[in-house]
Amino acid sequence: MTIRTVILSGGSGTRLWPASRETYPKQLLPLTSERSLLQETAVRLDGFAAGAVDPEPLVVSNEEYRFIIAEQLRQAGVRSARIVLEPVGRNTAPALALAALAATAEGDDPVLLVMPADHVIADLPAFQRAIAEGAALAGRGSLVTFGIVPDRPETGYGYIRTGAEVAGATTARGLAQFVEKPDAEFAERYVKSGEYFWNSGIFMMKGSVWLRALAHFRPDIAAACRAAFDARRADADFTRVGGAAFEDCPADSIDYAVMEKLGSAPELGQGVVVPLSAGWSDVGAWDALWAVSGKDEDGNVGRGEALFEGSRNTLVYANHRLVAAVGCENMVVVETSDAVMVAHGSRTQDVKKVVARLKAEGRSLTRSHRKVYRPWGWYDSIDHGERFQVKRIVVNPGATLSLQMHHHRAEHWIVVKGTAEVTNGDSVFLLAENESTYIPLGHTHRLANPGKVPLEIIEVQSGAYLGEDDIVRFEDTYGRAPAAPHGNRTA
Repeated sequence: MTIRTVILSGGSGTRLWPASRETYPKQLLPLTSERSLLQETAVRLDGFAAGAVDPEPLVVSNEEYRFIIAEQLRQAGVRSARIVLEPVGRNTAPALALAALAATAEGDDPVLLVMPADHVIADLPAFQRAIAEGAALAGRGSLVTFGIVPDRPETGYGYIRTGAEVAGATTARGLAQFVEKPDAEFAERYVKSGEYFWNSGIFMMKGSVWLRALAHFRPDIAAACRAAFDARRADADFTRVGGAAFEDCPADSIDYAVMEKLGSAPELGQGVVVPLSAGWSDVGAWDALWAVSGKDEDGNVGRGEALFEGSRNTLVYANHRLVAAVGCENMVVVETSDAVMVAHGSRTQDVKKVVARLKAEGRSLTRSHRKVYRPWGWYDSIDHGERFQVKRIVVNPGATLSLQMHHHRAEHWIVVKGTAEVTNGDSVFLLAENESTYIPLGHTHRLANPGKVPLEIIEVQSGAYLGEDDIVRFEDTYGRAPAAPHGNRTA
């Protein structure tokens, strides 16, 4: 029996603004360690039984995150991930259907371990013990979910009610019912009963078992996903499914589409809950991050350059500069390059209201950071004014930007680190550190890094219009569609 991990990497994490943005959501952030939540998820089975885990995980995500995900997985040592791209988000049931179709396309039928990319698991040995039990049950045809053993009456999570112990299992119980988020009174009853667990959103089942159950309970979803998968095309490490078919797919969760209905069709497989007590958190808001993080003797948590003076139970998340918290108690301070958020620890759920207001005002602060990632590296818009903009651009070793032209701006490039290969009109030449070149308005140009270290340049743009959509793209290594003026983003 082989386990193949399926990582669901959608969602924007609005309650973790301003660190989490639409184009760079919480699963891509290093919230609890030097690795991102996605990277931590991808290596969660490292050290599991030798040969039991397929080295190629399946990641289901959207078009916008694809290159960031691929690069983060490479940095985490995951060299052969298969990334399935959803044209639009349709919740977890269709996402798992695409993963199951990919896992069984060559005739294999592995046990799928389905994990959201944005959860924290503190106790990996305990997690892997639960996975071992779940895998044995899934291998026998059961559909397994993992119930978090509650340590408090929590109103922010859905619950799972369990039934009798499963014959031959160590801790597993039958799946009786999924329960919506309760009020405080019911949450306390649930915890005292010992029959209820928090719904983790982590599942295990064989690929064929999921597809058969989905076809029974939601044939509309199953048919749309199969049509979209049949229309797939390969693009390097990415699998692009048919856009039109998938857009017609109804949205539904794994819970609603299949798991809560299993009792009505036992021939499709038994619903099973494996208790999980492994320091789990979905890191849904800043107070949750404080709760799962290591603290100093006063209960403070600091990420980045944080300084505490006379403060208690306070979280400081600093990205670009020193943040000093003086006399703070039960506070959250989050600093990014373009926004600072300060909240009381009891009000962190209300951050989503700030995001809603900014969206209503048409502010870009909810969508992207000042630092923007591209398949070739990243750029940071460090200054701008009337008719000029300054960017710091870093190009990965061996990477190449598109061959392009701008109608409304000229550019000056100064190399500060590495070696640049520059195409400027009909000329192709190398620039070393402290050398520069000028790209006139309307000139075809390209930047590449032929070296083995990152290339860093400072770009000064000048002109009447400096928007990111002023680009005509002629050639592109990464298969992105050609762009027309005012029709796409930069490089």
